[in-house]
Amino acid sequence: MISRIDLRGDALPTGGALRDLLPRAEFDVEAALEKVRPICEAVHHRGDAALIDYAERFDGVALDQVRVPAAALARALEELDPAVRAGLEESARRARTVHREQRRTTHTTQVVPGGTVTEKWVPVGRVGLYAPGGRSVYPSSVIMNVVPAQEAGVGSIALASPPQKEFGGLPHPTILAACALLGVDEVYAAGGAQAVAMFAYGTETCAPADMVTGPGNIWVAAAKRYFTGRIGIDTEAGPTEIAVLADATADPVHVAADLISQAEHDPLAAAVLVTDSAELADAVERELEAQVAATKHVDDRVLPALRGKQSAIVLVDGVDEGLRVVDAYGAEHLEIQTADAAAVAQRVRNAGAIFVGPWSPVSLGDYCAGSNHVLPTGGCACHSSGLSVQSFLRGIHIVDYTREALAEVTHHVVTLAEAEDLPAHGAAVKARFGGEVPQP
Repeated sequence: MISRIDLRGDALPTGGALRDLLPRAEFDVEAALEKVRPICEAVHHRGDAALIDYAERFDGVALDQVRVPAAALARALEELDPAVRAGLEESARRARTVHREQRRTTHTTQVVPGGTVTEKWVPVGRVGLYAPGGRSVYPSSVIMNVVPAQEAGVGSIALASPPQKEFGGLPHPTILAACALLGVDEVYAAGGAQAVAMFAYGTETCAPADMVTGPGNIWVAAAKRYFTGRIGIDTEAGPTEIAVLADATADPVHVAADLISQAEHDPLAAAVLVTDSAELADAVERELEAQVAATKHVDDRVLPALRGKQSAIVLVDGVDEGLRVVDAYGAEHLEIQTADAAAVAQRVRNAGAIFVGPWSPVSLGDYCAGSNHVLPTGGCACHSSGLSVQSFLRGIHIVDYTREALAEVTHHVVTLAEAEDLPAHGAAVKARFGGEVPQP
């Protein structure tokens, strides 16, 4: 059901050589880029008409308008299952508690007497958020995108989600209800690359955004790459992934259940167990057989994911070697199920989010831990972070020097400008002192 990679016995390679030994899904954004280019440009030139055409072509729905009426948002919230509403409210409350603590404050540093640099934090003016609506519906992703944007102080927030044929061309009602619950009233029935293009270029009904965030399929990722530089993005999110670093103390029932929990997302989802215990590996394989037989989405998601080249059990000589492997892998979600898991977790350098011990499963983070579940995939955790309040803020330096403070450092500025063969830089400073360099 799942392959094995045996890295025991020999010294582990370093850097890219170790990464190349580890399983990874194929996710060719560059190839998809050429296919989304004409879609993006059609939206650029034809606006809402192109979005309506693509809704019929890709989603099988005939739209009269792209923007979701306010009445539909209110109705979705009114008709939402009370238990689901309670779960969304608690998820949002916990997310807001965590993200509120991420706010930055203005700070002024006195570099020299009379010379200060202040860093102020300014939210982006407008963001476009994307909520997927393909194999599954993710109201939790609405929370994970909206809450940090709101806590950052973003003034204009819009959301797009694919139109659904079974709901009359509107996005899934649970998505709409989550928007209404959070006070987001600008929602569009648009999916895929065309939704990203709508936010990047703007249309007759949708103003252009400064930034687009949110998970999506390969077409969404390709559109984000296409517009990088024109708009800010969070990440080119690929298929979800879980890595579990476990030793003989781990419960194979828990490990198997957690691997399956991510495999049910997508046939390209990655499920990786890194362990120094062959006995645990055997027990997890037995548990996978038993638990997969009792779950849902087996043939179209779970089995293709577990059997795919992106999933494996990786055997190592010890926890130290396991740490080297998971750091090289840079998982979106990393569980630590070892003895003294908290201490081991502190040694991890590369992960989107770390889940410590048997009572902190990835599923908790997906919904109600308070952490954000929009995380870097495909090894990007080696250099990138998950979505946060900081994602929506820009740090701006304010430089304020007096005449005396500038005079004191002018000779250094002039010297460095001449060293770089940029004499006008130095002249711009000397002009303030009659074309001379003040004596320090």
